[in-house]
Amino acid sequence: MSHQLSFEVIVIGAGHAGCEAAYIAARMGATTALCTLDVNSIGMMSCNPAIGGIAKGHMVREVDALGGIMGEVIDATGIQFRLLNRSRGPAVQSPRAQADRNLYRTEMRRRLAFTENLTIIGGEVAEIKIGNGKVTGVELADGTCIAGRAVVLTTGTFLNGLVHVGKKTFQAGRSGEPASIKLANCIRRIGFKTGRLKTGTPPRLDGRTIDYSQFERQPGDENPVPFSFKTARIKRRQIECHIGYTTEKVHDIIRRNLDKSPLYSGDIEGIGPRYCPSIEDKVVKFADKNRHQIFLEPEGYDTYEVYPNGISTSMAEEVQMDFVRAIAGLEKVKMLRPGYAIEYDFVDPRELYATLETKAVGSLFHAGQINGTSGYEEAAGQGLVAGINAALQVSGREGVVLDRATSYIGVMIDDLVTKGADEPYRMFTSRAEMRLSLRYDNADQRLSPLGYEIGALHDSDYQAFLQRQEDVQRATDVLMNGRVNDLHEAFIEGLALEGSRETLNGKKLEYLARRPDCDIEKLLGVIRAATNGEIADKEIVVALNDTRYSGYLKDQESLAKKRARYDQLEIPRAMDFTEIAGLSSEVVQKLSRIRPTTIGQAARIPGMTPAAVSILLVAMLRN
Repeated sequence: MSHQLSFEVIVIGAGHAGCEAAYIAARMGATTALCTLDVNSIGMMSCNPAIGGIAKGHMVREVDALGGIMGEVIDATGIQFRLLNRSRGPAVQSPRAQADRNLYRTEMRRRLAFTENLTIIGGEVAEIKIGNGKVTGVELADGTCIAGRAVVLTTGTFLNGLVHVGKKTFQAGRSGEPASIKLANCIRRIGFKTGRLKTGTPPRLDGRTIDYSQFERQPGDENPVPFSFKTARIKRRQIECHIGYTTEKVHDIIRRNLDKSPLYSGDIEGIGPRYCPSIEDKVVKFADKNRHQIFLEPEGYDTYEVYPNGISTSMAEEVQMDFVRAIAGLEKVKMLRPGYAIEYDFVDPRELYATLETKAVGSLFHAGQINGTSGYEEAAGQGLVAGINAALQVSGREGVVLDRATSYIGVMIDDLVTKGADEPYRMFTSRAEMRLSLRYDNADQRLSPLGYEIGALHDSDYQAFLQRQEDVQRATDVLMNGRVNDLHEAFIEGLALEGSRETLNGKKLEYLARRPDCDIEKLLGVIRAATNGEIADKEIVVALNDTRYSGYLKDQESLAKKRARYDQLEIPRAMDFTEIAGLSSEVVQKLSRIRPTTIGQAARIPGMTPAAVSILLVAMLRN
């Protein structure tokens, strides 16, 4: 017999998108239910046990700046932290951390369990209830009805999930967990356009049977960079990862057994991630390469399980064993579990507004892999935006759209809702036109005022942000007002700058910061001394980076203002594109399908010509 519960926001799925959506909606005051098949799998790291990476680390920082939870949890459970691209410019530097897989899941569940306004419900959601074109709630497989004014759908790989290991296939959401078949059927009945994508994992190895002397050591950073602005410093013991390589022998084994790969036998229909291919894909598509890199990543402090990043595969189990043991140092390794590929349903993200609300059903939001993305960080960013907008909607407030100029999350969502996804979408710094200003260190400058304005960032966090901004300004004042003449002679000699000593006389410190041959570490020490050690190094670094790139940033700001003018011109939702003379049938089809909300979004649709944009602009102004 069914019974009814009632919440303002219902989140379906407790992966990285679901955790963020539920946390932020509850934090903003909405009574929230988080529905999951298995409460013990909340925050599960289904693939590699790591958070961050190039552009991905930026997004985790942005999630944190807006009041999200991922950054705090990885800071509390990380076992190796590294700042990637340290030798390159700050725009492409990004934090990454290896996690203790079990600790991360446990800590995420603990924090959610103690979040005010949030209730965790174990059970399978079988049906999304709709009335008068809007969501009214959900129904569980056991008949329990839950009323809700907004629903966030974060299904991960569970929608019609199908696992492949060689010739073996079985339905699952991930290894050992059931697929969500009833919900997938419900989504199709609603009328959403769905497709199939694929992802995969490598076999898991027994670390006690690995000869680590055959691998390169990869230690963590001496002074780890945290993900959360709330974390003062990382105090946990760090462990080492190791780097190795495949060999021609490995490649030969894979080539000889391609007929046992579902990827090449035609059993897999879904499209896999281009930038994270399986080892069999690498061997076939990059036949000229005689080796591929492998990272041995421990899964935690209290486990001997190792994740061999770089050899994701769906080959038959015995083939996996053969090629793994052909790798130097793994000759006697024990395989704990085979790798596998998983196919799953996703919904065309062009069916969404930039708030992540679906166009077909009011108050229904999609986030994560259901939108065609890959990666924990991409999922978390979408979950945060969907959760924020669900909470805003139930409180009668206007939704929030993150801009391409102010966040990687905004770039990702705009890409998805404008261009769709014909393969798993992964974020890169190159996708952002404004990447020089979208640094990992200034995410709070870009987003925390918005987080506070909408109620996602609480008073104490915002006051801490304001204090950090004061410190950045103090450091900037030293750069703008201090002069080289004031520096000790030994310091100037130590800089070893090109040109004569006289050319530096009278120059401000900001001049030094902008010189590519200036040692920023030494300049950091000068500011530290000038402010009596009262400002944390991370705030001084922000001031140095802002100063160093000030010229480029002005150019980018000019570009952003031009783009913003188009993005502020809203297209009426009821506009009939078929009535606009001069548009080609192809352009009309695209506009009618995607229904862009602004001229800027319309201009970014693939295939839209400048002439078509001009015609649309004139028609809209006439309207």
